[in-house]
Amino acid sequence: MSIITFFSGAFCDGAPIIEKCREQTGYPVIDDARILSEAGKISGLPEKKITGAFSAKTSIFNQFTHEKERSVAYLRLAVSSLLNNDNLIISGASGILIPKTISHVLRVCLIADMKSRTAAAQKAEKISEKEAASLIRKQDENMSAWVKTVLGAGDPWAADAYDIMIPTDKMGVDESVRLITQHAASPVVQATAASKKAVADFQLAAKAGEALANAGHDVSVDAKNGTVRITINEHVLMLSRLEEELKQIVEKIPGVAGIETTVGQTFYKPDIYRKYDFQMPSKILLVDDEREFVQTLSERLILRDMGSAVAYDGESALTMVDEEEPEVMILDLKMPGIDGIEVLRKVKASRPGIEVIILTGHGSEADRKVCMELGAFAYLHKPVDIDLLSVTLKQANEKVQKQKQARTAATD
Repeated sequence: MSIITFFSGAFCDGAPIIEKCREQTGYPVIDDARILSEAGKISGLPEKKITGAFSAKTSIFNQFTHEKERSVAYLRLAVSSLLNNDNLIISGASGILIPKTISHVLRVCLIADMKSRTAAAQKAEKISEKEAASLIRKQDENMSAWVKTVLGAGDPWAADAYDIMIPTDKMGVDESVRLITQHAASPVVQATAASKKAVADFQLAAKAGEALANAGHDVSVDAKNGTVRITINEHVLMLSRLEEELKQIVEKIPGVAGIETTVGQTFYKPDIYRKYDFQMPSKILLVDDEREFVQTLSERLILRDMGSAVAYDGESALTMVDEEEPEVMILDLKMPGIDGIEVLRKVKASRPGIEVIILTGHGSEADRKVCMELGAFAYLHKPVDIDLLSVTLKQANEKVQKQKQARTAATD
């Protein structure tokens, strides 16, 4: 007996896979719409308000209403109530709310490359290629924000968040379903006493989180063996008073055996010492006229301890090259004004030590050849796997540092 969760990228054609898994396993399918409905019943909030939890955009009033944080708490409680049953398929973004301590859950991610997703969006929505790409980026941004909210990491397609990654543009429905059902039947994904206990702890933590959210508190909550653990991720002056208030709320919940409070690592301290990692790239210039994309990419790199700055056109990029002296550039090709190839040519002529990674969604083989001849370090296509980009950045940085060391040794 197990539970299968499906997290799918927009326009990845995952519906036939989920439907066939339902047919072969006999498991009922619970989707986000059903979970939103249950969360609405729990909270009394309109479902439209709770749906906002899945959006990257936060209301300007949220600092006063805390609707986004409350919505997450209601969704978590709705999902936890489903886990009284095994032999279940949960399809949608809500499934990632289930903690990994519950081992009888098989977590499946369905994803495809941008080309096939764009074509599917064009066909389904009857829109242009550019509109389709923009629509997918927007939905991916929403999922990135959602995953960051739940898991603390902003990459919705990170392999370590799932048990199986299915490339739907490369793997057929039958092969995909066979792989999923085989793993779902594996002994390691069956319910055990320990995983059932983890379900009970998740349900207890969800109830505590909902009670605290309703009282206006934004804290992290988990539970182990009936003890509710509350993490305060805010700077607090009167900590003991707050801890007492939180405990008074949670102790009223049936099944609570104990309560522990702690303060998040970066809070309630006069100062934070952070060790620098000199092996990581720290001077990366991102050049792309797609503002939302490049801002998101910058944030994702920063999450990986890579320092980055952003330019939205070729002219600004060349100015920043002169003034800021970046060591690595990530450069788009198609931009208004000076295009990427011309920027690459000028950068390599004036500062050949800068390593340039081309990252484009529109380049041709001829463009790739020109860029590599001009001295580009690598030529990558959008959407890029963040792990591949991270590795490429580190390799480019290693080359820069070796060149620096060689120049230093030569002058010595």
